[in-house]
Amino acid sequence: MIIYEDVLRAFQKQRVRYVIVGGIAVNLLGSLRNTADMDILVEMSDKNLAKVVGILKKHGYRVKQPVDPMRIADKKTREDWIDNKHMKAFNFYKEDQLKEVDIVIDSPVSFKEAKKDSVLIKAGITLSVISIDNLIKMKKNTGRDVDKMDIKELKKIKKLQRRA
Repeated sequence: MIIYEDVLRAFQKQRVRYVIVGGIAVNLLGSLRNTADMDILVEMSDKNLAKVVGILKKHGYRVKQPVDPMRIADKKTREDWIDNKHMKAFNFYKEDQLKEVDIVIDSPVSFKEAKKDSVLIKAGITLSVISIDNLIKMKKNTGRDVDKMDIKELKKIKKLQRRA
């Protein structure tokens, strides 16, 4: 069983439009990276985001911010958070299990672009994972050392795949 299987199964059951990004995507694409949180890029429709929030709340996830998490499912509120609070992701956590899910809300790669080139990976369930090229685009200008290391690893994996 994978660590977030309960949430991912609920996403599939309710037809949530998402792709896995971040450290877990790096792992699923073939690298070894220590990470505990799951980052997802989702279709930014209010309806899709409402499904995501509902599923996370049902599974015991909460937010650290003093706001109603369902507000992310409102386009005007989301745009305000991106423009005025410079929000990149909206975090949900499950304190008793040290689990976190970040919904990426401001990304250099759109959901539509990510979904079009996504990779389906079977890991007990079929997961939609961002492509190596798009993940590199997402990690390129963050300035974080971990992302620089991920990019090096992803480029190595891509090179190995071309040889195979």
